[in-house]
Amino acid sequence: MPAIGQSVKRIDAHGKVTGETPYPGDLDQPGQLWMKMRFSDRAHARVLAVHTQAAWTVPGVVAVYTAADIPANEYGLVTKDQPVLCGPGSTNPAADVVRCYMDCIAVIVAETAGIAAQAAALITVDYEDLPPVFTLDAAMLPDALQIHPDYADNTLCHYRIRKGDMDAAWQRADVIVEGEYRTGYQEHAFLQPEAGLAYLDEQGRITVAVAGQWVHEDLWQIMHALNLPEDQVRVIYPAIGGAFGGREDMSVQIVLALAVMKLRRPVKIIWSREESIQYHHKRHPFVIRTKWGAQRDGRIVAIEAQVYADVGPYNYTSSKVIANACLMVSGPYEVENIQVDATGILTNNIPTGAFRGFGAPQAAFAAEGQVNKLAVALGIDPVSIRLTNCLREGAISAAMTALPAGVTMPEVIEACARESDWALSGDEWLRPLSAPTAHGALRRGVGFAAGYKNIGYAFGFPEHSWAAIELHGSTEIEQVIVRAASADVGQGVHTVLLQMAADAVGVALDKVRLAGNDSTNTQSSGSASASRLTFMSGNAIRGAAERALAAWQTEERPALGEFMYHPPATTPYHPETGKSQPNFAYGYAAQTVEVEIDIETGQLRIIRVVAANDVGKMINPQQVQGQIEGAVVQAQGYAMMEKLVSKDGKILNPYLSTYLIPTVLDVPDEIKSVILEYPDPIGPWGARGVAEMPLLPTAPAIAAAIYDATGVWMDEIPLTPDRVVAALRAHGVGGDTINQVINMAIPHETASSV
Repeated sequence: MPAIGQSVKRIDAHGKVTGETPYPGDLDQPGQLWMKMRFSDRAHARVLAVHTQAAWTVPGVVAVYTAADIPANEYGLVTKDQPVLCGPGSTNPAADVVRCYMDCIAVIVAETAGIAAQAAALITVDYEDLPPVFTLDAAMLPDALQIHPDYADNTLCHYRIRKGDMDAAWQRADVIVEGEYRTGYQEHAFLQPEAGLAYLDEQGRITVAVAGQWVHEDLWQIMHALNLPEDQVRVIYPAIGGAFGGREDMSVQIVLALAVMKLRRPVKIIWSREESIQYHHKRHPFVIRTKWGAQRDGRIVAIEAQVYADVGPYNYTSSKVIANACLMVSGPYEVENIQVDATGILTNNIPTGAFRGFGAPQAAFAAEGQVNKLAVALGIDPVSIRLTNCLREGAISAAMTALPAGVTMPEVIEACARESDWALSGDEWLRPLSAPTAHGALRRGVGFAAGYKNIGYAFGFPEHSWAAIELHGSTEIEQVIVRAASADVGQGVHTVLLQMAADAVGVALDKVRLAGNDSTNTQSSGSASASRLTFMSGNAIRGAAERALAAWQTEERPALGEFMYHPPATTPYHPETGKSQPNFAYGYAAQTVEVEIDIETGQLRIIRVVAANDVGKMINPQQVQGQIEGAVVQAQGYAMMEKLVSKDGKILNPYLSTYLIPTVLDVPDEIKSVILEYPDPIGPWGARGVAEMPLLPTAPAIAAAIYDATGVWMDEIPLTPDRVVAALRAHGVGGDTINQVINMAIPHETASSV
């Protein structure tokens, strides 16, 4: 029986459930030391001196390292613009300035974690305060202080799209809708905070065991910062306690390797949850001002958008996130006339970077909000207006090139509508009536939204994935060893890789074993991001299996096959027009959300979500469903609950007791996954990525459902009760119950004076 298409039990399930599987924080070695990182006390200041003398007086302190100890004091996935440690005496002239509270000034190594923490608290720093910048408006002022020497005008990046004739398009528009949309930070809140153990392995290599998303990128950044050759560094990933983009950049890797390089002893670190929330990047807050025009028949003829994102003081992956948002802010629609300006603005707030969706959720919130407003203004059903405009096979994207083959946006929208009780009457779709409610303060509404998202790296970023297959046996294949450096961050990709390898070789699944997550016995498979691993590693495994089988036929034992998969090339935006071939594959999604809202308290409850996704081919159906349900709940948190409070660059609620994420008590009453399988022309066995796409439509669908229930548009998330109540009251909705209670509680003759 083929392994592909079966809900095979995850290979890591038993160990994780029983607690036998080690995560980085579970690892120990004899004689290990402990590390503590000493972060900045300022959001923006020049570091004049770092006083470590008091730390050295604590018994058990073994080492204190500062910026002067880093051979090449810089790192960064896209651009190496961030110091490993900030302070004087660095090889990096820009490293003497802290630009956010997340900047690290020193690391302490001691015999115990408690001693390291005690010593870190004794380090004092002399600062020369610099003017901080905490808002986009302040950062863009002509006289604003330049935060980073590499980025003039506090502009990290700017992308533009100029498609069609905007002046003529606005003349053709019968209805024009304008809106300003705002989205907040989001914390990744993965299960295990940052942790790691570094040591010398049996060959004397500096070995760093951490949780990350790209084992070779971690390797390369350690090598660069410490000026070490590849044969002296090794990176290993034990079990990874979640990621969602939050482990795509460095946290503890370089400083752990530094300590082992200097001390030749094992060194361990575990961040607290407070440290994790305060000192790793977040999802970008966006401000999107946009104007859409349509004709009476629902045809969208013009889209204009100005997109601004707070990137903090460094790039991380922000330039790529904003490029993605620039493309996605016009939605999954083919529109002849589009003008977009998307800008990443530097501030002294916490850095922002990769998070599941990579700029597309913020863009979708605005784009889908505009489509829903156009539908109301034109009196057209929200499904019908989408089918009139959506991307189809052969469509020309906002980037002015044809989409890759396999466009299924119409099929996904229609499937979602049917499963949500929409009915087709002639050429028009008719939506169901909102469910009745029994209590006067409770209202129910239904919202619809759609989205699409790239699979794999985009805009010319180098994309490839390596895999190797070993076939062992004599006359028959008895064992298959798969080598791939694909990080399993909790999504179950290791199980999927084995399923694909079994079918590619033609053996039973129980004959296949995975050897990966070690930089010494693999080449790069790329990151666990961009919904790419099943697609990219699957194609690499398929190619490696073909070569291994060919070697088997020539009697080679064991038979070996390696393959580096390169997808079709992508290209960056043209600087003036934005024309590009941005991506080689996409996934498509649509959702309806039924919401119950209490118009007096602003409390929201999601009754039902219908999530339709084209996944190309389900390698493991149970895991596909898990990805969809998990994305919906994470998007629910983003849309309704997760309010990260930052004041003057400092996070004020760095605990899961004050930064609220959905629990089992908060999830929707029902999530119905509608899974379509239209094979992607170049996906392995037709598979597409699915990790991010289901997250995109949820927030705009919730906002549309609230409008359906109350007649009030919500254009800023998260939709916390106070924000919802304020918006409702501003439009004269609610307040009656409170007034009735007051009137009942106060004697009639005095009620008028209250």
